[in-house]
Amino acid sequence: MNLIVLGPPGAGKGTVGKLIADHFGIPIISTGDLLRKEAADRTSIGIKAKGYMDQGEYVPDEIVMQIIRDRLKKEDCRKGFILDGYPRTIEQVKALENAKIRIDTVVNFNASREVIIDRLSTRLTCSTCGAIYNIKNVPPKKAGICDKCGAQLYQREDQKPEVVKERLKVYGQQTSQLVDHYRKKGILRDVDANPSQPQKIFESAMKVLRH
Repeated sequence: MNLIVLGPPGAGKGTVGKLIADHFGIPIISTGDLLRKEAADRTSIGIKAKGYMDQGEYVPDEIVMQIIRDRLKKEDCRKGFILDGYPRTIEQVKALENAKIRIDTVVNFNASREVIIDRLSTRLTCSTCGAIYNIKNVPPKKAGICDKCGAQLYQREDQKPEVVKERLKVYGQQTSQLVDHYRKKGILRDVDANPSQPQKIFESAMKVLRH
């Protein structure tokens, strides 16, 4: 089963995507993580990508596509995969199709603007291990301290309400064409991502994947 997870920041696609991946025994592939790993490993393509990332620029689609193709050739993708964070534009959709990478289902996580702003603006991230907490729904045992490693928690700049609103605007502009494209192909499945508990969103996602 080859899947794409779509959804605005804070819709839970990464968290729930991991639950789906674990259920089916397939990897969830984040293009951001792939790029960072290639850069850290100093592969030839990673060095190219890092040059753009260090300048705060988008990595060109042809570089990202090459990294994705290489990743999908690995043994753990034989039964399928989940793409998280790619494609983001209609040009990237076409790149996937031109590369003959089959996509069976696109899971589209929908949450209201109010829910997303509230969810992200109450999120805290560990400064060391990257663990994520929410002061309302998943608070740390000790305020401001990570349960896992004891490091300080902080609020990322891109999770402040005014920044979240701009991110949602950009997301809507970028992905409306993707949603329309995959809906016309008949492989888009909408999931209600408004519930605060990831398990409930996961259960909704599994229902649409069984149909």
